[in-house]
Amino acid sequence: MSVIIDAIDKKNLKKNLPDFRAGDTVSVDVKVKEGEKERIQNYAGVVIQRRGQGIGETFTVRKISQNISVERIFPLHSPNIGEIKVTNEGRVRRARIFYIRDLKGKAARIKSRKRQSN
Repeated sequence: MSVIIDAIDKKNLKKNLPDFRAGDTVSVDVKVKEGEKERIQNYAGVVIQRRGQGIGETFTVRKISQNISVERIFPLHSPNIGEIKVTNEGRVRRARIFYIRDLKGKAARIKSRKRQSN
């Protein structure tokens, strides 16, 4: 039974995902279905955590919209996620940066991480 489930999971995993982690600013294209129409909506913010593994892996993105903070959890391998673009790599010292919820304004800024050149 487990072999069948693993085969289905492996088939549905996305392969073209960018390398991102907590602290990075990402732009996520989400497919939104309204009635019979489907459109793509952009959701940009800071990744505050990645969680899970395999087909059930999720990541949480936090953004400020009209002075209200909004957090949204996205399944990483969902067919409703179009594209994930990393716009800025942040330098944080934790894997889950929930402390950013309590910070406001300039205190909530995250320093940029230098890109590694190969």
